[in-house]
Amino acid sequence: MEMLNHLNRIDQQLFAKLFMHNPSGTVITLARVLSRSAEGVLHLLVLFVAWQLGLAGIEHLVALLLLSFALERCLHWSLKNTLKRPRPQNAGMNDYSFSKAPNRFSFPSGHSSRAFLLATVLLIIYGTPALIMYCWAAGVALSRVILGVHYPGDVLAGAIVGSATAAFSASLLGLL
Repeated sequence: MEMLNHLNRIDQQLFAKLFMHNPSGTVITLARVLSRSAEGVLHLLVLFVAWQLGLAGIEHLVALLLLSFALERCLHWSLKNTLKRPRPQNAGMNDYSFSKAPNRFSFPSGHSSRAFLLATVLLIIYGTPALIMYCWAAGVALSRVILGVHYPGDVLAGAIVGSATAAFSASLLGLL
């Protein structure tokens, strides 16, 4: 337990250091756009575009995305509601919040998890060209910290949960 408390203090200190220089309005706006892009619409858009373009492997993409998403949501919800780590704005760090969080708990970051899940699914199905999606996923994760709704450790955990869930799902489907 002492180890978790120590990691929590480090995470809070890192979060506070990131806000030593207030982000500009442009950075906040970009962070909001990136954050919203991981709320599921892009996942559906990717499926639609792949279908419209007639890309090979669309059936694998659909199966992998659906299975990964279902498993990730179950794991995410279980972790968040078991660990119940308060968000920065609920832990006395209100000065750093630029967005209203959808719930009280922060660990792991669901936006980061969904973003890294999509990036990993696309990498598994389409290979190297999909690596660009990891830049987007990293931007989503960073946006959640910039908006003040997650600690750095939350988004790191979300990235691991999303990527690992996609890889595990691909293994179950025989795609890895």
